[in-house]
Amino acid sequence: MNSQSKVDFKIQKIEKSNIGSIDFENIKFGSTFTDHMLVCHYKDGQWGDVEIKPYGPMSFAPSINVFHYGQAIFEGMKAYKDSNDDVWLFRPRENWARFNKSAERMAMPHIDEERFVDGLKALLNLDKDWVQKGKGNALYIRPFMIGTHEGVVAGPSSEFMFCIICSPARTYYSGKVKVQIAEHYSRAANGGVGYTKCSGNYAGQFYPTKLAQEAGYQQVIWTDDATHTKLEEAGTMNVFFRIGDTIITAPTSERILDGVTRKSLLDIAKSKGMNVEVKSIVVQDLLDAHAKGELKEIFGAGTAVTIGQIEGFAFQEKYFGLPEISDADSFAIQLKTALQGIQQKELEDTFNWTEKI
Repeated sequence: MNSQSKVDFKIQKIEKSNIGSIDFENIKFGSTFTDHMLVCHYKDGQWGDVEIKPYGPMSFAPSINVFHYGQAIFEGMKAYKDSNDDVWLFRPRENWARFNKSAERMAMPHIDEERFVDGLKALLNLDKDWVQKGKGNALYIRPFMIGTHEGVVAGPSSEFMFCIICSPARTYYSGKVKVQIAEHYSRAANGGVGYTKCSGNYAGQFYPTKLAQEAGYQQVIWTDDATHTKLEEAGTMNVFFRIGDTIITAPTSERILDGVTRKSLLDIAKSKGMNVEVKSIVVQDLLDAHAKGELKEIFGAGTAVTIGQIEGFAFQEKYFGLPEISDADSFAIQLKTALQGIQQKELEDTFNWTEKI
């Protein structure tokens, strides 16, 4: 869809902010939302005006497309506040581009940059007090689009709603996690939608993740659907392996999400002179490296968690623990510190990734 030359932003402010009732020190990830949300509707082949209004319930017919055929996509982003009380976004145009990549695969219309990026900035200007300063604090941003056409005919919707909601956030995971390597269930398949952020990708993970948790693990390392030998993602994150002093991560594909955090970490690692290899790695490679004492670290990377360290993995009912490494020697911690320093404007952004609202 071609973007329109002019977009009207209709802003309705909340009468009284809810921020005074929030305990930001004890907030649960994704459970509390800011005062306002952005809504925009697609009908008759074009997007309408952008509405920014108080966050609250919505009313839909029971027959709309998303309830029956799951035509839904989303993004995950964050905003940060620096010591001068300025609010910054991290690589928002990467999220916009990926959102449209997901939309295309799911037979949904593209959203233009003005509605996505400029609309988000207008929303954050209203709710900037919800962005808390300090290490580990951020505002999690959830843009999403759903099919809203009424009818149960199995086909793509002709009407859609684009929305952005925001949630104050602290650290997603506390401490390291144990994972189980998938041997039967798959997250994605060739020719499928694994590279998109469509809602069904995540719903399909819930059951095998539940089984892993019942077995004593927090997450699953997903393997390829054909052979279950290639290590691809960890939970809802891209996954990295440190063997010796080399960082290895799988190349993006139809099965693997092109993570914004992933590509940022790769650039930071290269800038620090770390040895990085983007290549397929199989389970046997991991087992061999562990047996030789060369497997030093495994960590996941994503917007919500930034970097989540893994303390060990299970495969074929056997558990393999990883060595204890100091923070100073940990590549995961070095990369996390550098990335968060850029995001929170504590370090110079030599990559030009941050945008002030």
